Amino acid sequence: MHPENAKSLAALPPLELLRSFEAAARTLSFTQAAAELFLTQSAVSRQIQQLEAAIGVPLFERRHRALALTEAGAVLQRAVVDSLERLRDATAHVRAAPALRQVAITSTPGFASFWLIPRLAHFTAAHPEVDVRVSATLDVLDLERNRLDLAVRFVPTNRGIGAALFEESVVPLCAPQLVEGGAHPLRQPADLVHHTLLTIDLPQGQALDLDWEPWLTIMGMPELRMKNAVRYTLYTDAVNAALAGQGVVIGRLPLLQEFLQQGRLVAPFGQSASTRRGYYIETARRATQNADAQDFVRWLRAEADAALRAAA
Repeated sequence: MHPENAKSLAALPPLELLRSFEAAARTLSFTQAAAELFLTQSAVSRQIQQLEAAIGVPLFERRHRALALTEAGAVLQRAVVDSLERLRDATAHVRAAPALRQVAITSTPGFASFWLIPRLAHFTAAHPEVDVRVSATLDVLDLERNRLDLAVRFVPTNRGIGAALFEESVVPLCAPQLVEGGAHPLRQPADLVHHTLLTIDLPQGQALDLDWEPWLTIMGMPELRMKNAVRYTLYTDAVNAALAGQGVVIGRLPLLQEFLQQGRLVAPFGQSASTRRGYYIETARRATQNADAQDFVRWLRAEADAALRAAA
């Protein structure tokens, strides 16, 4: 505590003297105040005398069979009543306020948008008393510094830390209308030359089709030839453009598995390729003290297992 604050607190009269003063000032009777406080009349009288001695001014005019507040007593009464009410309100609030139960997680925007958020209602329905905070970002946030319980990291499989959710595979995806009709329906990889590449804006010097490399390799295609390209900052935007029928995107599975199952996206050429990357759950030290965070990790793994079984 700062020395000045300590001096200020030391200058305050004891709380029991102020409580006796408040009761006596309100009832204008030491006898009634004593009854309220379960004290004797003489004990209340002594406490008022101690308070007056500590402050240095009389607080009551002691008349025959009656009490009246002095001007100083009236000023002090208003301050004491206000202070005691504030203390009562604050105490009631602290007692009534439940402890905040929260799970804070960070992940990539793609994982949050396409995999986590569509399933999150399953967790909140089973744990309605728990708040969930999702930080969806491409930045690798430090869990301790940002007060996060866990992260779902997207990393090469040989660098994964923590429990594995699933590995990633990729396959070209597009809206059904690009396969079913139009001037150049997508029937074979050579047909890509007539369609738009939907991709993310990679750092300068990296090829636009970098994410396609695993698939191009297994298909025996030395390069990807398409009519033109539209670049997006976020993968979520590229996928939304594909859903709107604006071109072909490299689909990351199982993130986009739901769109395939719903028929909103199709894989015109079938075979997918492993990227040797995956999603791993990294937990913070603080999460070991958070039972809800541990429940969330178990829920994530159970949802991942269920999704993989459904896709098999």
